[in-house]
Amino acid sequence: MYEEMATNTGRQDYATRAIEEYKLALNADPTSPYLNNGLAKLYFSTNRVSDAVHAAQDMVKKNPNDLDAHKLLGQIYLRSLGDGQSPETQKMLDLSIGEFSKITQLQPKDIDSHLLLGQLYTLNHDSAHAREQFEAAKAIDPGNEDVALNLSRLYGQSGDLQQAVDVLKAVPPEDRTAKISYALGMAYDQMHDNKAAIEAYRDSVDEEPENPDAQRALGQDLLSDNQLGPALKVFQDLVTASPQDEKAFIKIAQIERLQGNYQQAFASLQKARPLASKDDLIEVDYEEALIQDCLGHFDESVSLLKRILSETEQNHYSDGERSNRALLLDRLALVYREESKTDEAIATYQQMTALGGDYAVRGYEGEDDAYRSAREYEKATAVAREAAAKYPKDQSAQLMLALQLADMGHADEAIKIEATQHADGALNDHDLEENLAQVYLRLHRWKDASDQLDLLEKGMAARNGNAKDAAQRDDQIFLLFYRGDVEERQKHYDEAAGYFKKILAIQPDNVQTLNYYGYMLADRGVELDEALRLIQRAVQLEPQEYEYLDSLGWVYFKMGQYTLAEAKLREAIQRMGTDPTVHDHLGELYEKTGRLKQAAEQWEISLGEYEKSLPGDTEPGDVNKVQKKLEVARVKLAKGNSDKQQ
Repeated sequence: MYEEMATNTGRQDYATRAIEEYKLALNADPTSPYLNNGLAKLYFSTNRVSDAVHAAQDMVKKNPNDLDAHKLLGQIYLRSLGDGQSPETQKMLDLSIGEFSKITQLQPKDIDSHLLLGQLYTLNHDSAHAREQFEAAKAIDPGNEDVALNLSRLYGQSGDLQQAVDVLKAVPPEDRTAKISYALGMAYDQMHDNKAAIEAYRDSVDEEPENPDAQRALGQDLLSDNQLGPALKVFQDLVTASPQDEKAFIKIAQIERLQGNYQQAFASLQKARPLASKDDLIEVDYEEALIQDCLGHFDESVSLLKRILSETEQNHYSDGERSNRALLLDRLALVYREESKTDEAIATYQQMTALGGDYAVRGYEGEDDAYRSAREYEKATAVAREAAAKYPKDQSAQLMLALQLADMGHADEAIKIEATQHADGALNDHDLEENLAQVYLRLHRWKDASDQLDLLEKGMAARNGNAKDAAQRDDQIFLLFYRGDVEERQKHYDEAAGYFKKILAIQPDNVQTLNYYGYMLADRGVELDEALRLIQRAVQLEPQEYEYLDSLGWVYFKMGQYTLAEAKLREAIQRMGTDPTVHDHLGELYEKTGRLKQAAEQWEISLGEYEKSLPGDTEPGDVNKVQKKLEVARVKLAKGNSDKQQ
């Protein structure tokens, strides 16, 4: 009675009287399991933990198989677990494992005890024993949700993603709960199986329509799969159910930007802004910067990006913070390059280099590329040499120098760099073959490049059983892309198309392939509808990339849609005014639409840019073709002026 009164009122005096009564009862019957267990539990419930431990331990001494005493000790040790990695936390973890190990021996059919012991082993980084306990629970009840979830999570943490999926799929579809389907979607996400993840998340949402986590995951995967309409609906449903969901508004704005609905995207961001936390405001500003860049409002984009960088600047950065900062710096540098502000772009890339680690080499690569775009090749080479000297074991830095030297005509030195890296053990055979293939392509040595790709393919076949799925896919895409590149450069178009189609079957949104294949078709004037579809997707994925805008303008030109063509070609030149091909394309458009003087002006600019270009950046005959078009235009213009004078 006193125990019940203490529980209901929280009064300590009732708890003290209850303990006294238990002790009086024990005086009359000292060995009573019922009384000893009752007193120990009372100590525990009134936070007299030390007394509870002593009482339970006394019970175990008297009866090592006292299940109630072991359960009580297990509960006490669990409650005493801390959050950190302190010695006391580890001690409590070890004691908890000991007690629940004994409990599973005494109650081998108790699923909850096996699950809890498995979780404790997981916490102790003992995956083998954890798996043993989860498998024991699975044997008792194969369809148990908690068993499947824990076992799948354990396999996922150990990197065995397929086994993680198999455990969840073993639960019959009719027995799968929203949690099972959601976990299955997450496992598929880790395996980069977007289609299967979407299906699993849909099942989860169907089972539990009000679960925002499953809805958000479904929307993100639909977005990643380019299902923009369905993705938009999912996030709109989220804000309908929760009008304060700023993250959903940000996603809606992102989708609207990708759809080219920039004013709607701005409106969605305005809804997110007053709801956003400090961290979310950064995301809002970043999305707005991307929209401004898409619209060609470069100064506004720069201002937003600089504001984010200023607000997030600090003396020391975590790994995640460094990654975010590198992303922002890279985007800012790209906008500067679109404005032809090479010095500002270089200074921004140098800030990335200062982040150190992998970001340092990425910063150097950005500098090299910016100087190349500005036709300052000696400076590009100097940057590449500096990076290679500073990071002699980094293959990206060495490859950057090798490719730059190849473009500058120093073939032997370029090849020697890669051979030296291989001899020093910094490059394995696989990486050497990849790198040499790229060097030979820059040198227009198609046979040598093809030979390296043959060696690469043989090595991939030998290693296939030991490689991870993602690595296999990346290697396969690299091989197919450069195979296609070699064939296209030699005008073997059918063979090139075959390779590009294989890439898109593996990775439908491989943006480089979408553009390359689409442009190849457009340039030849064949399969123009397919070319338009491919290039439009590339532009949708990267609307700021001038090469993709040029490709889109060129396919519109080939289709006779001259107004659309002119708009895209002008936009491409606005973003990068030093590419001779874009000026050539605009010249052809002007000629076709009766503006011969403007056409001649564009061809003159094109020839001027060709003169500044490296041999590796041009195809044989390109300059002569532009020169002939310019000469014909000049003759026609001169004749026209003569006719007017007469």
